Amino acid sequence: MARAELEVERNSLELAVMLPHAPEVDRYFYEEVWTPQEANHGLALDELQVRLGLSPAQTDLTTLTRKVRAVGAMAHLPGIQDVVRMLYYLTGMTTERSAIVAYRHLEDGLAELGEGALVETIVAPIRRQEPGHFAFYRLSSRDLWPRLAQWQRWLVRRLRQVSFAPVAAGDSHQKSDVGDMMIALGVGTAESSEAFVKTVARSEAELLGAASRGLEVPPYIVRSFRECLALARHRAEAA
Repeated sequence: MARAELEVERNSLELAVMLPHAPEVDRYFYEEVWTPQEANHGLALDELQVRLGLSPAQTDLTTLTRKVRAVGAMAHLPGIQDVVRMLYYLTGMTTERSAIVAYRHLEDGLAELGEGALVETIVAPIRRQEPGHFAFYRLSSRDLWPRLAQWQRWLVRRLRQVSFAPVAAGDSHQKSDVGDMMIALGVGTAESSEAFVKTVARSEAELLGAASRGLEVPPYIVRSFRECLALARHRAEAA
């Protein structure tokens, strides 16, 4: 969790490249609100890890991949910028919803262990900031989606299907880390993980029309989280 929060510094650089014509409200949000708040969350969680005897988070704060640069180049084309914006909002919604649920489980687990001080000084203050981030993405996506042309909506759905991954899960090792986190937070069983994914994906399912087709969760989101759990279990068995 600390690595994901700390790497918002790189995410902010990526957004500047991929959204060259972002509305001022978007730019202000990710530069002045989201980035500093999430970075401070990461610093607090990383310091906690170190004090508990764990290794500090290994982060990449500067690398801009070829994929990011390619998206940035295409974002100058007419109509593509709004597609990229929509993908940004959708990613933000699922990321922040995941964080809200994860911090709630973490808070409950620490409370059961009698670690009330950690809850009050670190976890609860972080958790209280996440719903505001989620609200920004949800309101922004609901405002933009009706204004997209049919071809833009098709492209958003298609790109979302082929590119979705949980936050900070860019490779197999990181996906295994996400699976480990789910297991540690008590959402690693078939039943609990299904409930977790439904909660994470609800707003996206409603917005993109999956719910109207009888799908509580878009299949690509289900597959992605299942892959994370499978990779985590495989790594544990191989250790």
